[in-house]
Amino acid sequence: MSELSGESSGEFSNRVALVTGSSSGIGEAIARRLSALGASVVINSASSVEAGSRIAAELGKDALYVQADIADKAAGERLLAATLARFGRLDILVNNAGWTTVVPHQDLDGLTDEIFTKTFDVNVTGTWWLTKAAMPHLMQSDDGNVINITSIAGVRPVGSSIAYSMAKAALNQMTRLLAKSCGPVRVNAVAPGLVETPWTRDWQAQHEAVRARAPLQRSATPDDCVEAVLGLLRSRYATGHVFVVDGGLTLAM
Repeated sequence: MSELSGESSGEFSNRVALVTGSSSGIGEAIARRLSALGASVVINSASSVEAGSRIAAELGKDALYVQADIADKAAGERLLAATLARFGRLDILVNNAGWTTVVPHQDLDGLTDEIFTKTFDVNVTGTWWLTKAAMPHLMQSDDGNVINITSIAGVRPVGSSIAYSMAKAALNQMTRLLAKSCGPVRVNAVAPGLVETPWTRDWQAQHEAVRARAPLQRSATPDDCVEAVLGLLRSRYATGHVFVVDGGLTLAM
């Protein structure tokens, strides 16, 4: 087991953060910022091994990449074990890993059993398994934190599919329940609207619709989500919040 170097400087020095689904997009931005602020960071993805390994290498000796599909309970347990083996502790768990595919809400037959099950397996069940396994270790931190990356689809009847909206609503409620039940570990959620990521790069019509309707007249960026995560981590008396980061879009819906 290697120990934290003790040589890093920054706001999150001597903290260990595990960020699931962090080989691109929001998760990558969160991992990079926490690393820049001094944290030791575990990068994770289900399949993007090359990208995850590259990011960990760029972040240096206090970063680790672990391939694991959190929808597989044993893989999630290996991810946690690798984190503890390398760094000896866990202070921050960011549950960013997710999965969806676009199915129009009125197309009930298009939302197949396979799509429905996979949506819940990754977004809800895998997140639950990993958080439950991590909680005893987070309890040992002087400021243990769970941040769930959810969506405005969990607070409004919108989103890429009915299953996705249902799953994100479940995550929002899980956030509140764990916050109530697992103190002093703090559990909060960040619920973005449409975010400019590689996955949504071709969604020009959706981005235009957000620009036309949201009071702040643009889609979110990964950095907007990072700032929300950091705000919750810094607010040491805040727990059980679902922080909507949507430029005011849900106010106009």
